[in-house]
Amino acid sequence: MKYVYFFARGQTDGGRDMKDLLGGKGANLAEMTRLGVPVPPGFTITTAVCRHHLIADHVPEGAREQVDESLHRLERLMGKRFGDPEDPLLISVRSGARVSMPGMMDTILEVGHDSFERILGRARKDAGVESDNELGAGELRDVVSRYKELIRSESEVPFPTRPEDQLWGAIEAVFHSWRNPRAQAYRNTYRIPHDLGTAVNVQTMVYGNGGSDSGTGVAFTRNAATGEPKLFGEFLINAQGEDVVAGIRDPLSIDQMEEYLPEAYGQLLETAARLERHYREMQDLEFTVEKGTLYLLQTRSGKRTARAAVRIAVDMANEGLITREQAVLRVEPERLEQVLHPMVDPAAEFTPLAVGNPASPGAASGRVVLTASEAVAEAPKGDPVILVRTETSPDDFEGMVAAVAIVTSRGGKSSHAAVVARGMGTCCVVGTRELEIDEDAGEIRARGKTVRRGEWITVDGASGEVIEGCIPTVKPEPGEDFHTLMGWVDEFRRLRVRTNADNPADAATARGFGAQGIGLCRTEHMFFGDERIDAVREMILAADAEGRATALGRLLPMQRTDFAGIFRAMDGLPVTIRLLDPPLHEFLPSDPQETERAGASRLPSRVLAPRDHGDAGQGDPGGRPRDGR
Repeated sequence: MKYVYFFARGQTDGGRDMKDLLGGKGANLAEMTRLGVPVPPGFTITTAVCRHHLIADHVPEGAREQVDESLHRLERLMGKRFGDPEDPLLISVRSGARVSMPGMMDTILEVGHDSFERILGRARKDAGVESDNELGAGELRDVVSRYKELIRSESEVPFPTRPEDQLWGAIEAVFHSWRNPRAQAYRNTYRIPHDLGTAVNVQTMVYGNGGSDSGTGVAFTRNAATGEPKLFGEFLINAQGEDVVAGIRDPLSIDQMEEYLPEAYGQLLETAARLERHYREMQDLEFTVEKGTLYLLQTRSGKRTARAAVRIAVDMANEGLITREQAVLRVEPERLEQVLHPMVDPAAEFTPLAVGNPASPGAASGRVVLTASEAVAEAPKGDPVILVRTETSPDDFEGMVAAVAIVTSRGGKSSHAAVVARGMGTCCVVGTRELEIDEDAGEIRARGKTVRRGEWITVDGASGEVIEGCIPTVKPEPGEDFHTLMGWVDEFRRLRVRTNADNPADAATARGFGAQGIGLCRTEHMFFGDERIDAVREMILAADAEGRATALGRLLPMQRTDFAGIFRAMDGLPVTIRLLDPPLHEFLPSDPQETERAGASRLPSRVLAPRDHGDAGQGDPGGRPRDGR
C-alpha cells in the first residue's frame, strides 16, 4: 500500500482531489507544484498512517521504508545529505488534516511552546535585544542547552541526537497531537469528525531570516475582514513564519513588502491571482522569501468574517469565477446572522483605553478575564467575558470560544487570535501595544488607567478600540451585498419562510429580511410591557366579570393598535395568531410579597399554592393533569 506521496517539480504524485488521503495542506502542496508554483519539495505521509498509529501506537508495515526512500529521494534532488554535519538537508515536519485546524496540532515532541518561548524571551532580555536574530552564537548555544534541559525534565528522556530519531519523534508527535485537548475542542466546535486523522508533511526548509533580502508572511487574496478584492496580510523582514502567526513581532502591512522586496512582491501578486483563479476561491497563503527568491509554503481556502464571505461570494459571481448558485452555497446559513454584528453606538461619548488593529468586526461588552481557563470558568455564571492576553496560542482555544470578544497586546491581522476570531465570528482587536497586561496582579493598564480582572470593558472590532466600561451598541445595516445575495437565494430556494413576531417592530424587521408572513403571533407576548402587564394582572385577579371587563377594556386598544401595525408590515401576507394564553408564571410576580401587592390574595388558594414539581411529570410541564382538570 502506498503510504507516502512525493512532491517536487516534475515528480509529483498527488493533487488537489486527494484531501482525504493527503490532508488539505498536502493536497494543495502537490497541486501548487503541478501548477509550477515555487514550492520547497518534500513528501506527505498519509492520514491512513495516522489512523493506524492512533489505534496500534506504531506505523503500519512498510511505512518506515517508504519514508526512508522518500527522504533519500529528497537528498538526491537537493544535493544534500540529511544529518550531514557540514551542509545538512534540513526539513520541517508539519501537520495537515483534511479540514483546516489552524494551530491546533503540535509538531515537536509534545513539549509546550510556552516553555520554550520563556527561555528564549529570557535570553533576549538578558542580552538586551528585541528580536531572536540579534542573539549571538554563544547566547544561542546557551538557549539550546536550556532547551535540552527542559526536554529532559518534561519527557524524562534526553533529546535524541540521531537525525532519524528526531524525524520520527516529530512525525509521531504530530500523530499524537491529533488527540490533544485543544484539537478535540476545535473539532467539537466545528463538528469535525474525530476519526479522520492528520497527514504529515515533511518539506525542505527555506529561510526568511537570512538578512535584509529575506522575509516571511501570510497573505489573503482578498481582505479577510471586509472582502475587499485586494491582497491582505502581513510580513516581516529577516524572520521566520512563526514570528508572524504567533504575534511575537509586530509585522508590516503586506503593501509595504513592495518597498523592501519589490521583485518578490510582484511574484506574490501574480501567484496569488493565479491560485485564486485556479481554486475559484479566496486563498490563504503562507510564503517565505529566501535571498530574494519567493517560495509558497501553503495555500488553502481562507477563513473570513461573515460580512467578507458575503461580499466575496457576490464579487466572484459578478466576476464570472463562480455561478450565482455557487455563491449562495459559499455562505453558510448560520453565518449570515453574523452580518448583523452590533457596533458601538456612534452617539456614545468615550475616550478609548487603548487602540489596536481591528481584526474581526462586531462590538461586545464583558468582564475582563486574563486566561483561557478563567474564561471557561466565568462565562457560564451569566455575565459575558472578554479574554485579554498578551498573545493567544492554540492552548487558549476553549477560552476564546467562551469569550464574547478577544483582545491581544501583540500580533497583527494574521496572528492566531485574529484568524481564530474571524472564523468564529467573534469580535477581536490585536496589537494594542500600549495595553500593559499584568496577569499576576490581575489587571490591565493603559494611558494612566487601570482595569482589574472582573471589571467591564467594551471592544470594537471595527475600529480597534478597547473602551473602559459598558458602552451601548447598535445593529448596523447589512449592506448591498447582503441584499444581493438574499435576492439570489430567492431565485433558488424552494422553501418559504415565515417568522415569529408579536409586535409591529419585529414584524417590520422580519419583512425587511424577506419573511413571507408570520407563522406564529403569540398574543400573550403583546402584554409584557410595564403598563400592559399590570392590565393583564388586573384581568387575571379580577374578583368578578365587571372587573375583568374593565381590564379587558384597557387591553383592547393596545392590541388593536398592535395588530394594525403587524398587518401593515406584512402587507397582505398571511399572519397566524394564537389566542390569549397567559401562563401564570410569566405574568404574576415570583416574589410572594409582590404577588400580594398585585392583589393576588384574591386568587383561589389552589392557584397560589406552590406546585409539587415532583409530580409535574404526571401531567404537562406546568403540572396540569392529563385530563385537563
